[in-house]
Amino acid sequence: MRIRLDRTVCDGFGKCAEHAARYFSLDDWGYASLTGNGEVAPEDEPAVTRALLDCPVHAVTILPPPPEEDR
Repeated sequence: MRIRLDRTVCDGFGKCAEHAARYFSLDDWGYASLTGNGEVAPEDEPAVTRALLDCPVHAVTILPPPPEEDR
């Protein structure tokens, strides 16, 4: 799973960091930042999905998997 955070949409509710602190941090004003490159470990997917679903402004989205290269 890969995720994206749109900081221009974030209103600083902090639900993402509450559910998945390993992937989201909050600045001094309470606005979220993505920690890391957006790749979510399989064991963390439930927490990140909960963060995504609880974001009232839908600032967190799941990215489609990258296209597989022809070999």
